[in-house]
Amino acid sequence: MADLANVHKPSESEYLNCIRCGLCLAVCPTYREQLSEAPSPRGRAVLARKGLEGELELTPQLIEHMYSCFYCLACHDICPVGIRSGDLAVEMRHVQEQLQPVAWKKALFGSLVARPERLEHATLPLRLYQGLGVRRMVYSLKMRKLMPGRLRDMEAMLPNLPWRPLRQGIPETIEPQGPTRYRIGFFLGCAQTLAFAHQTAASLRVLTRNGCAVVTPKAAVCCGMPAIDYGHRELVEQQARHNIALYEAAGVDAVVTDCATCGSMLREYRKLLAHDPEWAKRAATFADRVRDISEFLVQIGPKPPRGKIKAKVTYHDPCHLRRAQKVWQQPRSLLQGIEGLEFVELPESNWCCGSAGSQLIIHYETSLGILKRKMDNLESTGAEIVASGCPACQMQLNVGVRKRGLPVQVVHPVALLDRAYGGKREG
Repeated sequence: MADLANVHKPSESEYLNCIRCGLCLAVCPTYREQLSEAPSPRGRAVLARKGLEGELELTPQLIEHMYSCFYCLACHDICPVGIRSGDLAVEMRHVQEQLQPVAWKKALFGSLVARPERLEHATLPLRLYQGLGVRRMVYSLKMRKLMPGRLRDMEAMLPNLPWRPLRQGIPETIEPQGPTRYRIGFFLGCAQTLAFAHQTAASLRVLTRNGCAVVTPKAAVCCGMPAIDYGHRELVEQQARHNIALYEAAGVDAVVTDCATCGSMLREYRKLLAHDPEWAKRAATFADRVRDISEFLVQIGPKPPRGKIKAKVTYHDPCHLRRAQKVWQQPRSLLQGIEGLEFVELPESNWCCGSAGSQLIIHYETSLGILKRKMDNLESTGAEIVASGCPACQMQLNVGVRKRGLPVQVVHPVALLDRAYGGKREG
């Protein structure tokens, strides 16, 4: 049996209090797809308990059930006794990494993802594929049909990539249009600056239009969500300390991001560093300043846009925005404030879309099954545009839209607000 004496592991209360009521089964996307107890919230709680108490070996098969969790947090909301099975699954991944570290994970999250400049170099082939017209040729000649299904869907995830990552092209401080109302620190998410640069550029225009001086520290590193998802808690603590110190030095009123995943992780710094006497208070102060861009704009009162958008628009709730940050009314408020826009509610808008970052890659069939339900609901709305404030969700929705051949555009809600203000149309 594994020696857990010197391993950071979940506390007993995190799994012992489960009363096996089964309410979590009704909202768990992986249980719905597989109808099996093991890949369900209460199943994972039982497996974690038996593994930590020595009744079961912490085998790769047991830990695989922890990785099959999409971390959508639906079970957190419904559990009557407060079991947080998603957090428990992530902590069990950390247990495995302490006992049997995997070299490629350390290299990926420690040497590549944690270094923005290296990530930019690594994604250069994808930008060349887009920028040199190869992708256009692949689509026009219908060469995608020759790709294996998984590769074809991974290709469909890609948005229209910019030639140059946004981090390289923007000044560290952007002055507002008019008098300064707020000085904010903007957190550039990895996916946003690499794949959705046009959307984050739109976010920056909207903020400056609303009286914000925007500071974007170039030395900021990944928020830490990818690393913590794969069990590298110590690395994330290092990233958290680095980012906290950086934004403290910037002297900002708020830390704003247009990435739901980043916002969720930045707010988790409070919990992540609560054990550290030097950093606990600083982490809590930092977390209190974090705002999703839609939340921040509604809080300060955005200028009404003068332009019109004549389109039927729906909205998909990112799990880490609605459930983790309790932000769901604000994006709808921004959309409904655009003249000419017909907003239609998406059935089951708060159900996971099946992305969870990398699940389309590591649990392909389950991810597609969850996506099918989301696409059925999207198609029922007749919407021309679906908005969502998470890059992973947008990429997953792109897969669904392209697989079905739907004439639906996938955008960030603030990009639509920018368009109504007279900003550049996405393309």
